[in-house]
Amino acid sequence: MSFTIAIDGPAGAGKSTIAKLVAKELECIYVDTGAMYRALALYMVRKGVDIHDEKKVEAELAGADVSLMYDKGELKVMLNGENVAGIIRTPEVSEAASVVSAYRQVRKELVRRQQLMAEKTDLVMDGRDIGTCVLPSADLKIYLTADARVRGERRYKELLEKGEECDLEEIIRDVIERDRRDMTREESPLRQADEKDKKKTALR
Repeated sequence: MSFTIAIDGPAGAGKSTIAKLVAKELECIYVDTGAMYRALALYMVRKGVDIHDEKKVEAELAGADVSLMYDKGELKVMLNGENVAGIIRTPEVSEAASVVSAYRQVRKELVRRQQLMAEKTDLVMDGRDIGTCVLPSADLKIYLTADARVRGERRYKELLEKGEECDLEEIIRDVIERDRRDMTREESPLRQADEKDKKKTALR
């Protein structure tokens, strides 16, 4: 039986940073579920798919082979054999990921892949619905959040360090809008997990 830690929270709260540190300390695998959705979104953007058309996104889903792998301690986000880890953090891809991740079939397929990972190895997994949907029986669940302005400023600094031009207020507005979509979507909305989630799984 594998040991699993689920870390949930809104965009820009520092989930990935914390998850990486915990995974390193415990010497287990870190699974960045957000990177998987971003890779899928990148695929749709490259294909010119209308991301606001759920049916068109679902029709292209089978063509995107998304997986995670480690090479000498470095996380690689693989999209059809290409490591796209360095190009999935742009505002365009982030926006597209927020949209396509709300679709039922998209979540169903990626959650299936994430659960298979958890069955095979000890891991720390972060995302929006890990403790409530992906790993409701996780050994430890953490909900990490921060004020929207704080998260926006963090993202702003990251983009500046990469040499990208950006507007702080626009980024903060995007953070707030993404929170709204994540928390109000019909399929696996962002919320803090409770014991009911674990009990529901036990009854299945």
